[in-house]
Amino acid sequence: MRTLVLNAGYEPLAVVSFKRALLLVMNGKATILAQDDDHPVFGTSGYWDRPSVILLRRYVRIPSGRAVPVSRRGVLRRDGHRCAYCRGSASTIDHVQPRSRGGSDSWENLVACCLKCNNKKSDRTPSEMGWTLNITPRAPFGSAWMVRGVENLDPDWEAFLAPVAA
Repeated sequence: MRTLVLNAGYEPLAVVSFKRALLLVMNGKATILAQDDDHPVFGTSGYWDRPSVILLRRYVRIPSGRAVPVSRRGVLRRDGHRCAYCRGSASTIDHVQPRSRGGSDSWENLVACCLKCNNKKSDRTPSEMGWTLNITPRAPFGSAWMVRGVENLDPDWEAFLAPVAA
């Protein structure tokens, strides 16, 4: 079981184990906002509800200027698992400017792509194929992108996370 940790300003900060979350609550550093009533934690002196979302009592300053690292999973998530060319279901990623022609592994050059379009495009550019991109590839932003583990959403977290926009 994992717990979403929110900063004192309610922005997502981290995903931690329920044990770490329970320690933060028991030490007075956080409060429980949502809990799993079906799976309490039993100890020698009683039992506690398992936290699924906690809020830190003090604000933790996050260094600004952190870039979101490029990853296959991140590109698919940013594009909603939809092909940038045909809008079908995407399971691969494509370099808009092919690597064989100097294209980089950057957010601006990578798009989600279905296997059929990826194979058909090969090492050509969309303009050479007569295709247009249905999205404008860019780096994602927002604190939700900096939190590892948010890809696998717990239903209790949805009320505390803003929808991810491309």
